[in-house]
Formats: sequence, structure tokens, C-alpha cells
Amino acid sequence: MDVMRAAFEREAARGDVLHLEVGQPSTPAPKGVIAAAKAALDADKLGYTDTFGIPALRQAIARHYRDWYGVAVDPGQVFVTTGSSGAFVVSFLAAFDAGDRVAVAEPGYPCYRNILAALGIEPVGLPTTEASRFQPTVALLEAAEREGGRLDGLIVASPSNPTGTMLGADELRTLAEYCRARGIRLISDEIYHGIAYGERGASALELTADAVVVNSFSKYFSMTGWRLGWMVAPGELARAIECLAQNLYISPPSLSQAAAVAAFDCHDELAANVARYAANRDLLLRKLPAAGFDRLAPAQGAFYIYADVSRLTNDSQDFCRRMLAETGVAATPGLDFDPRRGRAFMRFSFAGATAEMDEAADRLAAWLA
Repeated sequence: MDVMRAAFEREAARGDVLHLEVGQPSTPAPKGVIAAAKAALDADKLGYTDTFGIPALRQAIARHYRDWYGVAVDPGQVFVTTGSSGAFVVSFLAAFDAGDRVAVAEPGYPCYRNILAALGIEPVGLPTTEASRFQPTVALLEAAEREGGRLDGLIVASPSNPTGTMLGADELRTLAEYCRARGIRLISDEIYHGIAYGERGASALELTADAVVVNSFSKYFSMTGWRLGWMVAPGELARAIECLAQNLYISPPSLSQAAAVAAFDCHDELAANVARYAANRDLLLRKLPAAGFDRLAPAQGAFYIYADVSRLTNDSQDFCRRMLAETGVAATPGLDFDPRRGRAFMRFSFAGATAEMDEAADRLAAWLA
């Protein structure tokens, strides 16, 4: 967010910023969603809804799992939330107690770590490496338990922010079986599902009935500012989730819910967004190494490239600051995602226009030269 603020300040003064720091789609919500929102504004009083979400949306989400994954999901296990952020807060509170230990990949989405810590739950960093595509492994879990004691939870993200890497179905199954055998609660962050460049990626719901699955309308559905997410959770957590959500949020935004029902009929438009991400990815994977960023995570999904810049700097935070000041290209330092090794890494987001990705790569090549 500090980078984004500096980028917007430079943009207001000079107008030459290329935004590769922003982790959100540059496209608006699908046309069908906007039309549904306008209709709701005209016809609906937009009051509180059921804490779990309106029935039509919960049913649409359940059908989505049937259509995409071949999984039968009871709409009663679907809980609509105020963004995926609301889902993480509620699921962490429902599944864990203060003092519990929950494993998270490093590098990984920083809000897992920060929300857990704010709730009195200990985040246990798993120092993943390029060898495992920066994803958790059973060996890392076993090491964490040997060093610090029993784990109570594991958060996985596939595709991952910031690396864009994915767990294969067999890898996810192995982690799920490890968790089941040891009574570890698995939470699967699937908010980038739908944005993949090859295998679509497995949902934890295909492999286990014990996991909490979190998803969102923000990324694939291009509805970031609508603040709407969902989770699918085992029945034993339902009452805790309901009571927590009632007290913390009352209900998700009613306008966003009414509009989101239409999102599942907009896949043609959304597929065009993914095609643009794929073109951007291919362009950057070709041009960034030529510019000097030659150690890149494989970027199997999402819209991120995670770069090892240890050959260029020992302080990616300062490097990103200078890069913005001297080239107008904004990117995110890795320290946000990995507090131990992040100074050697940075993240590029390729969610913007293809022409901007092309120009950014050219500016960086000239700068490093």
C-alpha cells in the first residue's frame, strides 16, 4: 500500500506511472453484474439480508462447484461474506483458539499472518523454496511440528499470491491427508481459481470434506470493490460461523449479493479477461529475463510474477522505491510477503493492459542497462 500511495502521488504529478503493484483486475465488473445491480437499485429496498447471504446467491455458488468441479455442495454449507477478508476473520475465529499454531507459507499473502496475530493465534511460517514452487510440503509441516510443537491449522493458497504457483491435485491431497491424520484444520484459499494457464487447479472440496474453502468475487469475477466473498465450511463450524458473522458484520452487502448472482452467467466476458492475463504473462516471462529479471517463479495462475532480485539488490524495498522514482514502474517489494527473505524478492502484477506491460518491460530494460 505504501508503494501504491507513492505511485498515485507520482501519477498525479507526472502522469507516467505504470501500475504493476496493484493486486486487482483493471477491468470493471461484468456487464451482467452491473445490469443486475441497476435493477436491484430500482426494485429492492437493500436492507439487511440473512447473515449467510441471500438464498439465490448461495444456490448459485453451490451450482458453480457442481459445474466447475463436479462436486455436490449443499447450499447450507455456503456462507457469503464481506469479501474474502471477512471469510478469513470468521473462519479463523471459528476454527482456532487463542494460542493455537497455524502454518502459513512464506512467501504468502500477508493478511493471513496479520489477521492470525491480531486474533492471538500464532502464525508459523513455512520457508518454502523454488524447489516446491513456493508451496507447503509435508516435510515443511513435519519440521515445523518438530521445532515448535503441534500445529492446529494450515492455510494453503493455489494459485498463490505472490508467486502465482499452484498445487497439483496429488500434492493437495497429500497435504489434506496429513492434516486429517493429525487433526490439523485445513483452510484452502481459492480466490484466484479461474485464473490459470494450463491445469485449472483442484479445489480442496474435491479431495476432503474437512477443509474450509474460501473464495471471492474480487479476482476472476473482477468485482474487487464490491466486497463480496464466500466460504464453504464443514457443518460442525456452521453455528460458530453464524454467531460470529452476525456480531461482526450483520450481513454481507445486499446490493453486491443481488448483483453477484448474475456473475455466474458472465463466463464469456470473464474468459476474455483471463486471455489478456495470459498474453501479459507470456510477454513478461519473455521480456523480463532479457531485461535482467532472470529468476522468476513459474506463474501458473493468478496475475503475479515473483522475481528473485538478489543479484540486483540486497534491499528490494529500496529497489522498488528507486525503480518507481527513476522509471515510473511500480512493483511490490517481497518483504510484505516474506518477513525473513523478502528483501531478495519482488512481485510484478500483470493485471493491467498488455500495452502497459510491454512499456514497463522496455523501461526496466533501459534502466538496468
